[in-house]
Amino acid sequence: MMKIGKVFAMIATILWLGACGEPTTKDEARTDKAEEATLAAPAAVNFPEWAKNATIYEVNLRQFTPEGTLAAFRAHLPRIKDLGMDILWFMPIHPISKAKQKGPLGSPYAVADYRGFNPEYGTLEEFKATIDEIHSLGMKVIIDWVPNHTGWDHPWITEHPDWYTKDADGNITDPINYETGEPWGWTDVADLNYDNQDMRRAMLDDLKFWVNDMALDGFRFDVAHGVPDDFWDQVKAELYSIRPLFLLAESETPYHANSGAFIATYAWKFKDVTNEIAAGDRKAGDLQAYLEEDRSKFKAGFHMYFTTNHDENSWQGTVFERLGDGHKAFAVLAATFDGMPLLYGGQEAPLKKRLEFFERDPIDWNDYEYTAFYKTLMNLKHQNQALWNGSYGGEPVRINTTNNDAVFAFSRQKNDDKVLVILNLSAEPQVVKLEGEDYEGEYNNVFAGTTTTLTQDAELTLNAWDYLVLSNR
Repeated sequence: MMKIGKVFAMIATILWLGACGEPTTKDEARTDKAEEATLAAPAAVNFPEWAKNATIYEVNLRQFTPEGTLAAFRAHLPRIKDLGMDILWFMPIHPISKAKQKGPLGSPYAVADYRGFNPEYGTLEEFKATIDEIHSLGMKVIIDWVPNHTGWDHPWITEHPDWYTKDADGNITDPINYETGEPWGWTDVADLNYDNQDMRRAMLDDLKFWVNDMALDGFRFDVAHGVPDDFWDQVKAELYSIRPLFLLAESETPYHANSGAFIATYAWKFKDVTNEIAAGDRKAGDLQAYLEEDRSKFKAGFHMYFTTNHDENSWQGTVFERLGDGHKAFAVLAATFDGMPLLYGGQEAPLKKRLEFFERDPIDWNDYEYTAFYKTLMNLKHQNQALWNGSYGGEPVRINTTNNDAVFAFSRQKNDDKVLVILNLSAEPQVVKLEGEDYEGEYNNVFAGTTTTLTQDAELTLNAWDYLVLSNR
């Protein structure tokens, strides 16, 4: 076991090197820092106050409207605000590389110009006006940023070929899985070389352009776990010095949260556990083991919880395919756990198809059937401090029940605010007896719109995949 003093010294050295801009190779920087991050004290985060009880909504502009344009999307803004969403995360809005593109339209993640705007969606000026409109509605804006690679016709390819990873023959390569040494299959993009400090500087300057000139409120960083950690130390030092921002990592690496580089990280393991419970391969009680393991590693920030997103929907299946009749129960869980809930644009429709990734495939909005369901959850998130994000809210505390394998029940409390969530995560009706007395009291049943009084050893009946959310305010 590594001594604690040595761990702190190692972390201090890593942070110092990042701040000084000293090069760190990909393989060196991508080593697992789980042990150091677990033992280290949480780093101070330049936290934006508005994120303490915020929700996040992912916008797939290509598929959002039949037109697939920014102008058409803007008509949805009042509705999204009314739904209870606070942060709009736009999938990449940059021009898409045509060289080696996949499918008829290419991947939005094959960026051809970090400072440009995809002409299929509109103009950069239109996007700035959209940001201003979103701000006027009281919401924030982040964009997807792809730091791991660029498209093959990005100007850097010809102007700075040394900014890219090359094979033994000197050819620029597509990204390699650093754990296996094999290509990911992302042949439409070229892997960036983070050993090159000039490339890092250009990347940082491009990020600052969007913060300073376009008034963005943050970024969602794609494949953040594939970029050396000391680059994120540089990002933290430079971006947070401008103003508090919301930085979200597509990563479940403890260092990314514990170092203070990111406000939020992905909850992939949570997503996996819920998928497996829905499939009958795991039990409801396994959520407690997940929670305990996660808390042993993550000491700062919070997770973004979700039942779907653009990757899950397109490549793994809709929530109806993966979660079946339990899709609403798991959505309740994702919205009431201790992190930030994500809604992928279309879930309120509800989204019943896998959206194509490389071609036009507009969302069928139907009659917005699930709007009331999600609005109830998001409004509760805003109103009850127990459900606020991370340390701003209450820690989930499990309530033991007589049938823990099928039911997961927990409470969260912050100051005088309290919420109880009781979920039947099985296909069979359950008679649930809550053990203990910490939950006793009168609550608002948020979905039924009625009042419920709980007494010691209360007994409840839940239908298959049923959910009960009780709030003391």
